[in-house]
Amino acid sequence: MPLSRRPALVLLVIAAWLVVTWSAGLRQGFTFLIGIGLGSVLAGVSFGFTTGWRAWLRERDPTGLLAQFVAIGVAMTISIPLLAARPELVGAMGPLSVSLLAGAFVFGAAMQVADGCGSGTLYKAGQGNAVSLAALPGFVAGSFLGALHLNDWLALGSLPPVSLPERLGAAPALLLQAAVLALLGTYFWRQRRATGTRWRGRGVYFGAVLLALFAVANLLVAGQPWGIVYGLGLWGAKIASWAGMDLAGNAFWGRAAQQAQIAAPLLDDVTSVSDLGLLLGAFVTATWRGTACPVVRATRAQWLAAIAAGFVLGYSSRLAFGCNVGAYFSGISTGSLHGWVWFAAAFAGSMLGVRLRARLGFSG
Repeated sequence: MPLSRRPALVLLVIAAWLVVTWSAGLRQGFTFLIGIGLGSVLAGVSFGFTTGWRAWLRERDPTGLLAQFVAIGVAMTISIPLLAARPELVGAMGPLSVSLLAGAFVFGAAMQVADGCGSGTLYKAGQGNAVSLAALPGFVAGSFLGALHLNDWLALGSLPPVSLPERLGAAPALLLQAAVLALLGTYFWRQRRATGTRWRGRGVYFGAVLLALFAVANLLVAGQPWGIVYGLGLWGAKIASWAGMDLAGNAFWGRAAQQAQIAAPLLDDVTSVSDLGLLLGAFVTATWRGTACPVVRATRAQWLAAIAAGFVLGYSSRLAFGCNVGAYFSGISTGSLHGWVWFAAAFAGSMLGVRLRARLGFSG
């Protein structure tokens, strides 16, 4: 990108931040900046949850997985003591349910077809990737409908959320999870066949630490962990409500809190503000580096598969109480047992998804 255009990007960020702050307050403004930071890091180092898993499953390259463990480990080391010391902060807790297992497995398969999880779809859409832009509306619709049907799924069987810090204590929970991450990291490293198939150098690990720090900042400023899916579902609920759909009788969207958020301005919701910041951060970074709007070559069947996968991603992530960010990253880093269950089920789903992706003829 020509140097003369870069000040315009800086002015765009400042102007957007001022609009959010003026419209929704200082806390939302800071949350928006954190979202910009998250999007910039994701785009800057191409940090991919989806591609990290695929690189392991196809080439036995553990780089992406190890970077994820580093990010979770750093965030966890700060977040769990914070949650213990500051009871007004909340973790990313989810029930242990049939919907968690089914949703996470399906999400793991669909994200390989769509080549992006929640954060991956958002940051690639921000970069101008046509496939992700096509998948995003389906993700919004799916997340809305998944929440609409969530009560029926929970009726199939559900146990209450399990907070490891509350059950074991903050320090024992932190040590236990650190040990599991270390064991997993050691296993993947010893089973490696290659490194550098997707990421070279230490940039992805530097990005992992930055992601963790931004996620902790989100916890402190927003009062809740970094999430993606709820904001997208809320966008769908606002559209449905605007179109005349009465959501007051729904078990999820009819709750007082959700009804208030549907009626309130979009910028009042912290997850929506973070999502919008992530989109902008990815756009600015890609434009700055001259990598925006990459050329995408896909057949009609591949386009249809990506669009359908976007809907499935949204629906399944709502059933699973989050995506790679809200359930896996934020769940584990705040001590929720459902984060580990999500990881296992979604990883199994990705094994199927990688095969589906190959059958559809997707490259990469």
